Amino acid sequence: MARTSGRVYKISRRLGYSISETGNELKRRPLPPGVHGKRRSKVSEYGLQLKEKQKVRFTYGVNEKQFRKTFEDAAKLKGKHGVNFLILLESRLDNVVYRMGFATTRPQARQLVNHAHFLVDGKKVNIPSYRLKPGQTIELREKSKNLEIVANAKAANASLVPYVSVDKKTGVGTYTRLPEREEFLPEINEQLIVEFYNK
Repeated sequence: MARTSGRVYKISRRLGYSISETGNELKRRPLPPGVHGKRRSKVSEYGLQLKEKQKVRFTYGVNEKQFRKTFEDAAKLKGKHGVNFLILLESRLDNVVYRMGFATTRPQARQLVNHAHFLVDGKKVNIPSYRLKPGQTIELREKSKNLEIVANAKAANASLVPYVSVDKKTGVGTYTRLPEREEFLPEINEQLIVEFYNK
């Protein structure tokens, strides 16, 4: 299982970016980790590109090998390479489970998927990196419907993104369409990631 090593708050402070997308990591101490929290006055072009790549990699909790593989897969698609890359990451099963509000964080969603709590189109899938296609449905297995962490996540009333829907009566979620670029990660400049890997 791909995991983000290190504390989320420390990583977010180092990058100056909330990898949980809540902003909580930067509220109390927006400075980088360390005794004095000093920022370097000048960052190289390579440094900016690397930082942007790390923001996205840690946000989705993907290891470098998977991240690079997804980037290469995006190159085979029509359209802008960087946008296609982010859409592929956003289409991961663990991310969509998180977006649908079945989990409060992506790591929690990844763990639920790993433990085979979800069905995709009625079939058990326990691979977090499973790439969903528009129209596919996600639902909890019958024996998993009373999980406390899922109930807590639903109670948190996380706002759903426009490209997913969840039927409150049946608890079945649908990945309705591919996301538009402006609908997620607005602070990310994907072109810097493309430049990083194309060097």
